Amino acid sequence: MKVLIFDSSTIINLTMNGLLDLLKELKNIFPGKFIITRSVKYETIDRPLNNIQYELGALKVSALLDEKILELPESLGINPEVLSEKTKEILNKSNHIFVSDNEYIHIIDDGEASCLALSLILNEKGIESAIAIDERTTRMLGEKPDNLHKLFERKFHSSIIMKKENMPPIQKIRFIRSSELAYVGWKKGLVKLKNGKVLDALLYATKFKGSAISKEEIEEIKKL
Repeated sequence: MKVLIFDSSTIINLTMNGLLDLLKELKNIFPGKFIITRSVKYETIDRPLNNIQYELGALKVSALLDEKILELPESLGINPEVLSEKTKEILNKSNHIFVSDNEYIHIIDDGEASCLALSLILNEKGIESAIAIDERTTRMLGEKPDNLHKLFERKFHSSIIMKKENMPPIQKIRFIRSSELAYVGWKKGLVKLKNGKVLDALLYATKFKGSAISKEEIEEIKKL
């Protein structure tokens, strides 16, 4: 059993690019479950259903949940209260790492924290998982926190204190972006468009809708 946990950023990116059908195709070849937490459900379905600008996208994501393309953590036997407590722990630690002008820098919200928390819980249970997330800060926190530190110093034009003792244990979590999902879909022949520019179009479409991927990374992917 493998689990791919979806953050709101990736779900929204795929929705805006009309790629939710590709998600269905990917699910058919994935040896496990696609999971969204209740916090992500709120951000991608419940809240946008009350906004006419985003209502259609929310309905499409909701349909994936109804069809069990996407499932909730309870389908894995995860106790909601345990996940909630773990999420609070991740939120508290993550938002008390970087200090600027004697104030902590808020870096993640409920959705991202719940994904991190779920991945940690699954790892404890021996279930292999990864998080599909386009948002750069959370990925850098897990993969390259020192680079995130440098990024904040450039952004705020000042010295930033990094309290490594508050770092949550997320360094072994694997991350994937919507861009890589699009690439896998193309590589597996799941994309119905057959023009020679399709891969380029897919990668840049995901980039322009929020995937934190550079042009250099896109060119490297195109060479694979």
